[in-house]
Amino acid sequence: MITEFGHFALILAFCIALVQAIVPLVGAAKRWPGWMAVAIPAAQAQFLLITLSFAALTYAFVVSDFSLRLVVLNSHTDKPLIYKISGVWGNHEGSMLLWVLIVALFGATVAWFGSALPPSLRARVLAVQAMIGAAFMAFLLWTSNPFLRLAVPPMNGEDLNPLLQDPGLAFHPPFLYLGYVGLSMTFSFALAALIEGRVDAAWGRWVRPYTLAAWVFLTIGIALGSWWAYYELGWGGFWFWDPVENASFMPWLLSVALLHSAIVVEKRESLKSWTILLAILGFGFSLIGTFITRSGLLTSVHAFANDPERGMVLLLILAVFMMAGLILFVVRAGTMQARGVFGLASRETMLVINNVLLAVAAFIVFVGTLWPLVAEMFFDRKLTVGAPFFDTAFTPFMVVLGIILPVGAMLPWKRGKIGSVMRSLMPAFLLALAVAALIYAMQSGKSALAPVGMFLGTWLVAGALVDLWGRTGRQGWQQRLGRMRRLPRADWGKAVAHAGMGVTMAGIAGLMAWESEDIRVAQVGDRFEVSGYTIWLRAVNEVPGPNYRATRAEVALSRGSESIGTVYPEKRIYPVAGMPTTEAGIDNGFLRDLYVVIGDKQEGGGWAVRTYVKPLANWIWGGAILMALGGFLSLSDRRHRVAAGARKSVTGGVPAE
Repeated sequence: MITEFGHFALILAFCIALVQAIVPLVGAAKRWPGWMAVAIPAAQAQFLLITLSFAALTYAFVVSDFSLRLVVLNSHTDKPLIYKISGVWGNHEGSMLLWVLIVALFGATVAWFGSALPPSLRARVLAVQAMIGAAFMAFLLWTSNPFLRLAVPPMNGEDLNPLLQDPGLAFHPPFLYLGYVGLSMTFSFALAALIEGRVDAAWGRWVRPYTLAAWVFLTIGIALGSWWAYYELGWGGFWFWDPVENASFMPWLLSVALLHSAIVVEKRESLKSWTILLAILGFGFSLIGTFITRSGLLTSVHAFANDPERGMVLLLILAVFMMAGLILFVVRAGTMQARGVFGLASRETMLVINNVLLAVAAFIVFVGTLWPLVAEMFFDRKLTVGAPFFDTAFTPFMVVLGIILPVGAMLPWKRGKIGSVMRSLMPAFLLALAVAALIYAMQSGKSALAPVGMFLGTWLVAGALVDLWGRTGRQGWQQRLGRMRRLPRADWGKAVAHAGMGVTMAGIAGLMAWESEDIRVAQVGDRFEVSGYTIWLRAVNEVPGPNYRATRAEVALSRGSESIGTVYPEKRIYPVAGMPTTEAGIDNGFLRDLYVVIGDKQEGGGWAVRTYVKPLANWIWGGAILMALGGFLSLSDRRHRVAAGARKSVTGGVPAE
């Protein structure tokens, strides 16, 4: 009964979404207040109904209702509760229901907190958002219904993919979808602004919180996925340029560009066309990511790889929304005249360079991801585009971006002097240069990767601190410290996010330059050395799990006479799914990780053991945490709230004509 109720709620939400997509749009065109007002209760009702539908599906997973086809395919009675719940979105149908739930949630936020927005703009934003929701609900109901029943329910289910039975993967998809759908909100604002012919500073202020929220959630989601790949797959890597990884990385790059471009619109009423185009493309790449993970055209360890027929429907949705957005952009391009004039040495110029670098980097990732498919379809050639291509083509753009970022952050609007900014940044530059020289002198092999990475990391962190210090005036240091504590949260957020990027860059460079690896067959009781650390294989035992069997090793770690600790790497077998997984044993440290993987038993009686020493590994995710924290700090600044920006627009908005 509860399942049928969830199905009915989804159908009713689809009908309401159609009303919300049409009636407010007509009302805004005709200036009929009553019709425009329909958008608000419709958005709220749509969110409530989809929430009830999602709750009904979750209930079916929790109680193991095997009369539901989706539960049979993705759950099992022995599975821990957390993975029963995450099984709701650990499949194609359930994850699409989560997608439409988040679409409705973002629409509801405009209904709840957008009361000071101009009624016509608010109505159009909610109408476009409802169109997105209606398209995906139609896709769900007609091609991917999560509420299909089985005439003869089995006694038990087929279990969830063992790779997804992990805390990192349990929370990774919801954060990614919050980021993807957050970009749908910026798309809705962009199309609503194009329909009205109004892109001004107030619009830039309205769209920034949604862009910032999308970027924060994408950052967290990508970091969780990277962390999961690091410790779960047993390869010890943090990024593999996998098609699904790239599918989330491309909109992340464009959302960074969009966020900085919206700042220019808000502050200087420039780069309007850039900002609108990035809003359209950012959501477009989110849809491309959805298509990649569900069409089966590109394989990945964490793609849904569904049938191509459903992939074609997703491709059609992508084409319709992108064509509509780009056609409207071309038609309205003449109305988006820039009002602010700026010189070559200005913050606006640096932000333009920033956007170009990020957009080209996203295009490189896009080409590298899809080129094997294009080569096979049109040239009948099987190609593999792997890490060497991406590392070579992508890295230079990030290096240039890291170099200019502190300078651009401190240049004034309109026009400035790079020389005066560089004089302020000279201590940061000298510190970064000294760190790079020290690293180069200390390391063996004389690779440039580590010195360059450490230079960029130090330069970004120190540059962010100099920027903060420079905003405190020229009084005594005690007064300046007091004023620093009272700086707007947006200033702190920018500095923390930029510093986080520096920490991540340093972590990536350190890990790639200094990582050491040892692969051997070890007998129980063997001791061996890896980069100055002693690894002792004490024991290997078979242990039962709630829904798996595991081969667990006990490995003691020491350095000289100092005991570091014990790790317990596992190799698990899930009997229902018939799949093995690897659980690395990791001793985490601030400056390094000791990473141990137990493999199969060998013919001679020993065990395959892989050991890695991974310098600065945790800096990668620590930097991501700092970037997300910086985003949250900026979001908490009252100047960046939608309502505050909207109130100002009543008196300050000017049509972009």
